Amino acid sequence: MNRLIATPVSRRRVLGAGLATAGVLAMPSILRAQDKSLKVGVYGGYFKKSFDEHVFPDFTKATGIAVESVAEPTGEAWLVQLEQAAKAGQAPADLSMMSQTSTLKGQSTELWTPLDTSRFKHYGDLLPRFINKYPDGRVAGIGAVAWWITLVSNTDVYKEAPTSWAAFWDKANEDKLGLLALASNSFLLEVTAKTFMGGTNALDTEEGLNKAFEKLAEVKPNVRLWYRDEAQFEQALKSGEIPMGQYYHDVTGLAIADGFHVRTTFPKEGGIQDSGNWVLSRASTKVDEAHAFIDYMSQPSMQGVMSRKVGTTPTLKKEVLDLTPAEFASVSSEIEPIIPRYDLYTSKADWINQKWTELIVG
Repeated sequence: MNRLIATPVSRRRVLGAGLATAGVLAMPSILRAQDKSLKVGVYGGYFKKSFDEHVFPDFTKATGIAVESVAEPTGEAWLVQLEQAAKAGQAPADLSMMSQTSTLKGQSTELWTPLDTSRFKHYGDLLPRFINKYPDGRVAGIGAVAWWITLVSNTDVYKEAPTSWAAFWDKANEDKLGLLALASNSFLLEVTAKTFMGGTNALDTEEGLNKAFEKLAEVKPNVRLWYRDEAQFEQALKSGEIPMGQYYHDVTGLAIADGFHVRTTFPKEGGIQDSGNWVLSRASTKVDEAHAFIDYMSQPSMQGVMSRKVGTTPTLKKEVLDLTPAEFASVSSEIEPIIPRYDLYTSKADWINQKWTELIVG
């Protein structure tokens, strides 16, 4: 794992329940070129720093398009800002990284300019799950970054690695788990459906959702901490105080590299793969520049740079990448992933959140 992922205050804090960045707008990372320029919104802090250092300068060198990087606040807040600005014909950023749920919400108001996929040389190499489409088939977003939530454990407490998410329900693990506190960032309903109900399609009906909630409620005696603060669980995992749970594969890898007695496991049912998209504001006039940037970021060589320098999971098929087996294994898995049911967190958000509070974390 690259040492740049030194802080757990990362992109996920910004995507999910997380923290707003200290300043919404950042200073331009590169002086604006007079002829061609592009404002790109990325998650703040470490993530923006990595892009400013490893991505934007090389893109400008390759294309002559200057980049002004903009630090985004939390996903929902940024969506609201983009929407309000678009109504006034303005774009705080031309391109933005946007969570899957916020991408879907933006579709409802036609906030995203449809992308011309013929302008992306490696469009055919993208994994289908990283192509976000309007209901009529127009492409609203292209996968920008992806990462994994895996089953983590303390190796002093658990000498052998667990092999299944079902370990969360094992009575032997009473009061030993740390789990994410929200339905929309833990994706534990999907884990329950994949582990016990044949797959996430079981969540298509209200009956299926209710069954998943009932099964997930059985895990409550085993949960020591429902966490919103990543650092709180990370410290408890390292110390063995809370020796098992769900956490981010990349940050756990850092802890391993630092000598802590922890492990990250892709269960047989698959790790949870979460991701964000590149989306183009309808108010932006930089359509050509935006397409050039997405095309550049979708190259196998750039996907490799992102994995090595930023710790993200490639959005392209494995066979076109230049990652070594060890490099690929450090950021991904060949086990079929659990893909979150983002549609549920838009179409049934209030109902799910109410049930979650009543049955799971209440």
